[in-house]
Amino acid sequence: MQEYPHHYVVSADAAEEGVIAVSSDRLETLDSLAPEEFGGPGDLWSPETFLVAAVADCFILTFRAVARGARFDWNALRCEVDGVLDRVDRVTRFTDFHIRVTLHVPDGADEHKAARLIEKSEHVCLVTNSLNGEKHLSYTVLSDD
Repeated sequence: MQEYPHHYVVSADAAEEGVIAVSSDRLETLDSLAPEEFGGPGDLWSPETFLVAAVADCFILTFRAVARGARFDWNALRCEVDGVLDRVDRVTRFTDFHIRVTLHVPDGADEHKAARLIEKSEHVCLVTNSLNGEKHLSYTVLSDD
């Protein structure tokens, strides 16, 4: 890992109408538009879905690192995030992030340790730590036979 601070540069390009092209060096350009809730078509990524996706993605990357550090073997992980956008005190913002995790572990794995690692991952995830919305974690640990 590189020393802090890290810098991430992203550009967005658009005309008066149409798709917004979101890009960053060495990455595939992504198309974005407003979500259905704001009058968009709902068939492209939006700033709202990018943000909520960042929470899910960061959780999984964090869990990988935490589990690796704990020498904990696991089979599969799904992280589903429901971000709640609301208007509070005349400011529109994400107020809540409901993070639902399903972790599949090998038969005989320590499920209590798995739960502790999930909770630690939520606690140290840099994306959710950068947001002021409330975080609500729920999880299921399933033993694969």
